[in-house]
Amino acid sequence: MATHAHLTPTAEDRRIARWSTAAIALSIAEAAIPLPIPGVKPGLANIVVLWVGWRHGWQAAAWVSLLRVFAASIALGQLFAPGFFLALAGAIASLATLAVALRLPRRLFGPVTASLLMAWAHIWGQLILARLWLVPHDGLWWLLPVFLATATLFGLANGLIAAYLLAHQPNDPDSAAPAS
Repeated sequence: MATHAHLTPTAEDRRIARWSTAAIALSIAEAAIPLPIPGVKPGLANIVVLWVGWRHGWQAAAWVSLLRVFAASIALGQLFAPGFFLALAGAIASLATLAVALRLPRRLFGPVTASLLMAWAHIWGQLILARLWLVPHDGLWWLLPVFLATATLFGLANGLIAAYLLAHQPNDPDSAAPAS
């Protein structure tokens, strides 16, 4: 007689699914925005990742970010294409930075600072992968000022939006204390 395992989603599973859906929707919507510079995007889904990290801890933010990268790539037909790997490299670098940012004293380092650090890490992660894999030429580094400037602009804007949402939006009803 075969037994079937039954998985029951927890409140945390539902919360991650809800926020991942929001991040995925923002990524897909962002893909439809025409951009003047190839590869430069506002990173709207990072607002959700930052908010989740601030409210529910790094592990929840990591789930949201990585699910977003995989699901949006599948939805856009880009899974395992170079853009997928660049997005994944940026997400991993950004998440590593968020892990550090969440441990900094919050009276000195808030969501805006964390967003800026995450945006810069995202760009560095992508450029390092691009240099090692896609563009094996030092000329790639000439793009660094443009990418860092746009990362600063969008990181600041996303951080301000996340800070506003954190200050004006109550916790999820099924919220647990943030995990470190």
